[in-house]
Amino acid sequence: MRITPKPPETVALAGIDLFDPERFRSGDQHGAWRTLRETAPVWWHERTGQPGFWCVTRYAECERVLKDYRNFSSEHGTILASVGAPDPAGGATISLMDPPGHTALRTQAMRSFSHTVVRNRTPRVTARVAALVDRLGEGEQDLADLARSLPMAVTGELMGIEEKYWDRLAHWSAVGLTPEDPAFAVGASTAATLSTSHHEIFACFMDIIAHKRANPGDDLISALIALAPGGRPMDDGTLLLNCYSFMAGANSTTPHVINHTVLALAERPDLWRRVAADETLVPALVEEGARWTSTPFHLVRRAVNDVVLAGVPIAAGDWVCAWLPSANRDETVFADPYEFSLRALPSPHLGFGAGPHYCIGAPLSRMALAAFFRELVRRFDGVDVIAPPQHLYSNWINGFSSVPVRARRRPAVASSMPPAREGACAHGTS
Repeated sequence: MRITPKPPETVALAGIDLFDPERFRSGDQHGAWRTLRETAPVWWHERTGQPGFWCVTRYAECERVLKDYRNFSSEHGTILASVGAPDPAGGATISLMDPPGHTALRTQAMRSFSHTVVRNRTPRVTARVAALVDRLGEGEQDLADLARSLPMAVTGELMGIEEKYWDRLAHWSAVGLTPEDPAFAVGASTAATLSTSHHEIFACFMDIIAHKRANPGDDLISALIALAPGGRPMDDGTLLLNCYSFMAGANSTTPHVINHTVLALAERPDLWRRVAADETLVPALVEEGARWTSTPFHLVRRAVNDVVLAGVPIAAGDWVCAWLPSANRDETVFADPYEFSLRALPSPHLGFGAGPHYCIGAPLSRMALAAFFRELVRRFDGVDVIAPPQHLYSNWINGFSSVPVRARRRPAVASSMPPAREGACAHGTS
């Protein structure tokens, strides 16, 4: 979605449609979100012939919906595609569970993606990231394609995925996250594309799980195999679903933060030079990039009790959609929210979610993003966008299928990191 660089005009409530993916690909929904924040912060979204849902657009209410799992459940689905058609994996995967069942899986995942683990892996991960950044100096490049490679380079080893699977999983996860986008179509319909992506991903993980059963290691998949929530090990089907969930989480945010932040820097050369001159600003750049991008667009919950939100009664069974880009531009929380700037840390943005499903991989994603932008400003004086970026056809992922760029390498600057060793070694789900 095109990101508005200035406060948008408000629009008529009757003209708001936050379901149609085309409005996200070819337009800008910030006018709709600003209107709702100001006039109807908890608003019922009708859909002709389809179940409607509540739109929540202010920061305070979005944060409550994400944190209050006793009233707003994740078990029925977490995206708009689930509205009226609950996800069949509900209750089986970490992203579709509520506490206390969610707790055992999250605790194990937190061990695998902890600050200590991230710190110990930083040199190898940084070397891999530096190698990816270096590719930008090889002439015209598709930044979106390059960014899709980063999550597996960062999380692959921690998950226990052999490098031979990384490119395949990176591609098919992108397809699975946005199967409606024509750039990723591999069948005659969205359902066919999604089915193909699932087949390819599950085939990889079946091989990986079989290998890990015979050769367990210090990685997330080995830990999931050994885990016995409720006293019973997970069956292979549940293992597959959870492997997919963790990998989808790694691919749903970090690549798109890279794309949007690089574009923001390309449009603000003074800011690029400022960060290049003072790399202590990189953490603030990462946080602002996450706020600015705000992907995914939304997180959905289902009310399990009658509840009142901002004075509006919501009935048990209703679907409730928290719009993260709107929360992250709430004028009562962020000064000049439509300006990309290096804000004071810590930033309260919801770019990594909130509550029980706050992104487990946030430390890893922050580390990878910081490494990417440090290496970027060390090597290059700027990036030229050489063709219009292609926005995704999606009401869920704020990203691109293609971002054609040419980087301007800084003269006489050698790589600051050694190349990644053969066989050595961003964001996870919740």
